Formats: sequence, structure tokens, C-alpha cells
Amino acid sequence: VYMKANLVSEDQTKKLLENTKTMYKEIADLPIFLTVDEEGGSVARLANTETFDLPKYESAAAVGKKGTDAAYKMGNTIGNYVKKYGFNIDFAPDADVNTNPNNPVIGTRAFSSDAAKAAELAKSAGKGIADAGVIPTFKHFPGHGDTAEDSHTGFAYSYRTLEEIKGCELLPFEAASEVGQHAIMVSHISMPNVTGDDTPATLSEQIVGLIPDADHTLIITDSLSMEAITDTYSSGEAAVKAFQAGCDVLLMPYDFVEAYDAVLAACKDGTISMERLDKSVNKILSYKAGFDNGK
Repeated sequence: VYMKANLVSEDQTKKLLENTKTMYKEIADLPIFLTVDEEGGSVARLANTETFDLPKYESAAAVGKKGTDAAYKMGNTIGNYVKKYGFNIDFAPDADVNTNPNNPVIGTRAFSSDAAKAAELAKSAGKGIADAGVIPTFKHFPGHGDTAEDSHTGFAYSYRTLEEIKGCELLPFEAASEVGQHAIMVSHISMPNVTGDDTPATLSEQIVGLIPDADHTLIITDSLSMEAITDTYSSGEAAVKAFQAGCDVLLMPYDFVEAYDAVLAACKDGTISMERLDKSVNKILSYKAGFDNGK
């Protein structure tokens, strides 16, 4: 389900999501993932919409300066209001480390430019979201804070080595394991000094395999309609490659039908094994089993 929050009122949003849940349960007899991009600060699809009267935050960086309690409170406040509208996954917190001052897309969305502080603050915000009954999604693995480009508009590079990211960018994602059930969103950044080529992280088994406890963590791609993907890959090609790399949820392919058909064909011809398919399906079912009657 994809909607523009600024086109609907609060009541309309609640009704739309409730109807969607009911329809999906009638079709599949399973709860549906209902997700929202609600970090607080500049990325808050509900709070930054005029038709919604919700708490607003200057930025994660501003909250981070107040410490872990403030980060927890922000996460819990956001978690509670997105839960009220019917969402069960929030694409937050931002777990990037803002190491490049020229980064055009992260900046103050990150809690800190210090890896240890970013880890503690993101963990606290994630715990706040989780305690509200919403699955937090730590993003943008393996760390978008050192890039000088925006993956929305083309290839974005980090030239960090594996040892460098283990000592910095990966720390917040390791801390996420202390929150309990959570998701990880993988970015489309290229890391040539890790992989040896320009393959976006979402399509790289080598990068996705670095996710802590990847076998039991829900792994979500960043939007597959971003130009870092669409400039080079078709919707079908990107979907199959992301699934092969280890991603469980393929978010917003540019052409959904093409992506669906390509994954289905790959499963039928053995390009994607049944073992690989079952791994993601079982993970998704285990997450949905935790939802309260799909609410």
C-alpha cells in the first residue's frame, strides 16, 4: 500500500489502513506489513503534513545532543502515534554515522558523527519505537553517512574499507540487536573497497551478509525506484539480484509487475532456490506472528 499522506486527513488515513488490513486478511488470512517513513525531523511523512496535528522534532542530531533518554522519548512518541494510525513497521531510526560533512542526504538525520554515540542513540530511539508495539527499522546499512552523493539520484559511493566500517558504520547496526525484534534497511551505496566493484549494497550478497544475525533479522531494501538502481538495472533484474543477495522485502520496485514476474520466474526455473525462498517467507511469517491479530 502506498499513499501520499498529504492528500488525506487523519481520519481518512485511519480508515484506509483499517480497510487495507481487513482486505488483506480476507485474501491471505495474514496480517499485512503497513510501513511508514517516520524518523522525526525532516523525514516525517505524517508529522510534517499540515493535515496532521502531531509532535515535530528539529532533527535526530538535535535530539541526540540531549542524550539517550531524549532519543528514547522521541522514538516512543513516534512509535505510539504511528501505531495509532495502524502502522506496524516504522522505517526509523536512522542509524547512520554522519562522518562526511558534505553528505547531501543524511546530515542531521543521523544522531551523531561519533560512531559510539550514534549507536547508543539509535538503539535508544529504536527501543522507544519497539516499546510502542512497532517494529523499528535501522537504516541505511552499511552506512550512508560517508557518501558525497545521494543514491536517490544516482550512484553513491563510500570508499571505506571493511575494517574501517567495522570500527565505525556497523556499530549502530550491531547495537540494534539489543532492541529485540527489528528490521534492517539496506541502502544502494556502492563500496568498491569492500566488494571490488560498483554493485549497490542492496544487490551484494557480500554486503548484505555483514548484517548482524542476518538469518533472523528482517532485511528490507531501500526503495528500488531510486535512480541508483533504475539507472542501471531493470525492475525485474534488481528484484532478483536483491533477493539473491539476501533481502527479504523488496521495497517499491519501479515496475512492480515486472519485479513480481521476474522473482516468480526465477523461483520456478531454479535461479532462486526453494530453500532461499523459504528462508525469507519463514522470516516474514515469524515477524507477522508477533502482531496482535494483525493490528
